[in-house]
Amino acid sequence: MSWLGNIKWDEQGLVPAIAQEKGTGTILMVAWMDREALRLTQETGHAVYWSRSRKKLWHKGEESGHQQIVSAIRVDCDADVVLLEVEQKGGIACHTGRHNCFYRELQDGEWVEVLPVLKDPEQIYK
Repeated sequence: MSWLGNIKWDEQGLVPAIAQEKGTGTILMVAWMDREALRLTQETGHAVYWSRSRKKLWHKGEESGHQQIVSAIRVDCDADVVLLEVEQKGGIACHTGRHNCFYRELQDGEWVEVLPVLKDPEQIYK
């Protein structure tokens, strides 16, 4: 797995990962990956991340069912950011029940929610 050695991991052994929707180019979310998460993502074709809060691997959709099927894995020019091109199952990437995590927009000095909740998180995470 020499390709994993080409990644510039931070001092915690992590790299930021951007999930971009295949076809639309919409940025769905940003998360973190360690070596194991990136290796598993490549091997399985499903997005796996490292949860910094829970300190464990997080298979996207393991609780919600909203998996990300990976069609391409890219790295930026400095090899310090990973980009996953994904198909978002269920149309919801954010734990708030929205299509993506970037649902707030700065308008006149205030953060305004500009994307609707597609499904109540209480129904997603029972």
